[in-house]
Formats: sequence, C-alpha cells, structure tokens
Amino acid sequence: MADFNKQSVLFPELLSRPTYVRFDEPNTTSDGGALLLKSIDDKLGLTGSLARCLADPREPGKIQHPLSDIIRQRVFGLCCGYSDTNDVARIGHDPMQKLLLGRDPLDGDDLASQPTLSRFENTRRRVDLFRLADTLAATVIRRHRYRLSGQKCKMVTIDLDPTDDPVHGAQQLSMFNGYYDARCYLPMLGFVNFNDEPEQYLVAAMLRPGNAPTKQGAIGILKRLIPELRMAFPFAWIRVRLDGGFACPELFTFLEEQEVEYLVGVAKNSILSKRSAAALAKAQELFEDRGETVPVFGEMLYAAQKWRYQRRVIYKAEVVSYPDREPRNNCRFVVTNMTEDPETVYEIYRQRGDCENRIKELKDGLYLDRLSCSSFWANQLRLLLVAAAYVLMQELRLQMKATPLARAQVETLRLQLLKIGGQVKRSVRRIVIHLAANHPWRRQWYKAARALGAAIP
Repeated sequence: MADFNKQSVLFPELLSRPTYVRFDEPNTTSDGGALLLKSIDDKLGLTGSLARCLADPREPGKIQHPLSDIIRQRVFGLCCGYSDTNDVARIGHDPMQKLLLGRDPLDGDDLASQPTLSRFENTRRRVDLFRLADTLAATVIRRHRYRLSGQKCKMVTIDLDPTDDPVHGAQQLSMFNGYYDARCYLPMLGFVNFNDEPEQYLVAAMLRPGNAPTKQGAIGILKRLIPELRMAFPFAWIRVRLDGGFACPELFTFLEEQEVEYLVGVAKNSILSKRSAAALAKAQELFEDRGETVPVFGEMLYAAQKWRYQRRVIYKAEVVSYPDREPRNNCRFVVTNMTEDPETVYEIYRQRGDCENRIKELKDGLYLDRLSCSSFWANQLRLLLVAAAYVLMQELRLQMKATPLARAQVETLRLQLLKIGGQVKRSVRRIVIHLAANHPWRRQWYKAARALGAAIP
C-alpha cells in the first residue's frame, strides 16, 4: 500500500515543468471554516441539551468519549458532509474535527471509532428518543422566541409532511409501500414558520414504518408542539397546514378543540366534483378564450359521512397545460376554518409546498436517507441527529441575512463557509487556524463569524 506521506504523484508533461503532488502537509484540514458550527452550537446549547437527555450505561472509569462528544461528532460530521459512522476512519485524526469537540487539535484524542458510534446508536432506549425529540423542539422554539422578542409575532404556522426513505437491507419495520413502489421508512417531519418569513424551521422528526398511513403520528406531534408554541408566543395565532393524506374526522376534531386555524387538503370525490363543476366549466371557458391557465375559486359547506357536522371547503378549479401534453382539468379542495376569501385561503395553503424544498435539503445535503441501521430505534436516533444538524445549518443560514447566502441550500453553505482548506497551528498561548488566503467566499465567512460574536479587527 502506498505511503501517501512519502510518495508523490508526478505529472511530467502536464505543465511547463514537472509537477509533483504530495499529501505531506502536517496538521491540515479541509474543514477549516467549521469553527462556525461550534459557535452556533454553543449559542443554542443544542448538542449539550441532547446529551443530557441520555443515560450512559457505560462504566464511568472506562469512558474515553463522553456522550456529548459522540453527539457533537456525529452532528458536526453531518454538517461537514460526512454521512456515515464509517467516515470516522477518514476524519478521526483531523485537527479541526478534534477542535470542534474541545480537544487539543494536535495531541488530543482521536474521534470515537466506528464501533463506538455503532454501540451508541444501538443502545438507546425508546424513552431516550422521546426526550431527544422534545429537547430538539424546545431548543428551536426557545431560539426563535429570543430572536423575535423585539418584534410582535402574530402568527406561527405548523407544517407536517411525510417523505419516503428507501431501505436497502433488512431494517426493522421497513415495509413495502405501493405508492413509492419500494421498501422504505416514512419519516414525518414538522416545520414552524413565523409571521410572513420565508424560512420554515425544522422542529420535529419522527420515524415511521414504511406502510404507515399519512396521518399516523400527526396528532401526537401536534399535541407536543401546540402547547410549547403557545407558551413561547402567547399572543400569536397558531395555524396548521396539512395535505390531503391527513384529512380524517379525529384530526379535524382535535384541531377545533385546540382552537387553532387549520387548512387541510382533502381528496376529491363525486360530491365535491359535482358541486365544483360550474367553476370548472368557467375555468375551461377562460382557458379556451385566453389560451392560458386561469384559476377559478369557490367555496361550499360539506360533510363526509363520518363527519359530525359540515365544514367549510374552498376549492380551486383550473385547466393546466404543459408543452407536448394535452390540457387537463385540475380541481383542488381544502377544508378550513379560516374566514378569508377562497383565493386568499388557497394561496396560504399553497405556501406549504416549500416543505418539499426543506425535505430535499435534508436528503441531498444531510443524508436523511442514510437510515441503514438494522434496529428501528437506532434509525430514529439517526433521524434526530440529522434534524439536529439541520437546525445548526438553518441557524448558519439565518446569520447570513442580507447576503447572497440568505437563501442558500445546505450544500452551498457547506462549500462556501465550512469546506475551507487550512492548517492548524498551536502554541502555548493560542491556536491559529490558517485558511486559504484566496478563498473566494472569505467576506461571507467573516460576516458569519462576526454575527456569531467573533472579534474581527
């Protein structure tokens, strides 16, 4: 096997003179900007709070890696792009990763090994995971209560959305799902939005079997979130937006008992189609006259067989046309207790679609789909660690307001602010991290550091 510290790669004819490449620069890191993560975590108290939720069954005298360090290692690693516990074999000696755990970057202990991380994942009790979930939600809500303390929060919106997570082995409770045509898990993710802000903040993540109905677990999540949000924002209205898979009598009853605003999609049926037929006919006329989609809105009172009484249903009827496709009719229905006009109500409901962008970030940027443990509860722990990493990345994005990174995706934030080549030097008095002088996003990194309390001359 090649010794990369001694051997070199030679490109004799690539440039004007022979060019060598050697991996021999000591105490270097490719995550030089990741110190921002530690600053964010210290301000939020996130990983420390998560660690305090867990009981440690290990013998105290034999513990080398505290639970707080293990959680930080996994959460910071996910933020830096290391998706799996096996990655520790590549980053275990990295000085920046050690520095993030508060260890000496040069002489400190290496990161916890893959077997240690696996034992950690597979020895968590169910009660521990409930505590982790509650602590994650409480930390996010507390952060935004503090952030919005100087302004009036009039509306808090809760969005719940399931997603598929295909599995590739014999994971416990992974089931075949006909809609996704795969064996999978169906995690439920919860987001909160404040006033008219564009960002939806992750606040809940619950793993479910692959054959779980969409509504499973929704009331349980809302039972925990609504009281905490009311306590944090006593003068704000709470609004709940859900898609059609959640519609059921028990959910509507629960939301009405909680006295919250709600918008819940409902699947079309023969009665709804019949009562919206006139609106669809008008939409067809407008499409023929103008050659473009023109939505027509309306409302009705409607009660399904299992509903105890009628509820307001608003609808949108339109004809949609895409290139190289035949025009098709499109009718959407939303059950609501809001009193605004149908077009306004539907526009508010439509905004819940931004959840899909957040879920895409979680999958593409933070490896939500790497739930590859055999145990269901171990995978629930992985899901919560991914959620914690996303909370840190959303906070990093929040610090970049009024810059081009204010709406950047996780991968862009990682590339521009965290993945910076650098060298770590330590003296008796200080630690200096030498970053690439020509890093193209140096200004953005300075802004984030300054926002997080760094003293920049």
